[in-house]
Amino acid sequence: IIGMTYAELGGSEYYKLNSVIGNSVPKVNAQGAKKLFDAITKAIDAGYIKSCHDLSEGGLGVAAAEMALSSKYGMELQLDKVPTKVNRNDLIMFSESNSRFLVEVPEDSKSKFEKLMQTLTHANIGKVNSSSNLEIISNDKSIVSVNNEMLRNAWKKTFGG
Repeated sequence: IIGMTYAELGGSEYYKLNSVIGNSVPKVNAQGAKKLFDAITKAIDAGYIKSCHDLSEGGLGVAAAEMALSSKYGMELQLDKVPTKVNRNDLIMFSESNSRFLVEVPEDSKSKFEKLMQTLTHANIGKVNSSSNLEIISNDKSIVSVNNEMLRNAWKKTFGG
C-alpha cells in the first residue's frame, strides 16, 4: 500500500451503506500527492508495478476485492501493517483518504520499488497467492475470507448479470 490512511469516511460508500453521516471528508495534500503520483508513474514506467488500484472509492477493502475478482489469484492482506492513524479495522478497510494505492510488486522488483518509494509512506501489507481467495487478517485472525468467484458473482449481480 502507498499512502497514509486516516479516519476519512465522510461521504464514503461505507457510511452510506450503514446510514451514517460522517463529517471527516478526505483532504487533499497537493504537494504530497504530486510526489506520490510522480513516484508511482516512475515505478510503473520502470516495470516495478504489475497492477495498481486507487483507494478513493470504497477504500482498501473495495480495491482489494476488485483486484481479486478480476483475476484467478488470491491475496492475503494484513491490516496490522497498513500505515494508519486509526485503530479500527472498518476504518482501515473503508477509509477513502486521498492519494493511496494498492499495488502489486513482483518479488524481483521489490528492492528497486522500495528504494524509489523510500521517502513516501508505504508498506508491504500482503501477498498474492494461488488460493483464489481474498483473505484479510487482523491481529493474526482472519476477518474476511471470500472466494474470488463469489466476488465476481456479487459484482455481476449489481449489473443484472
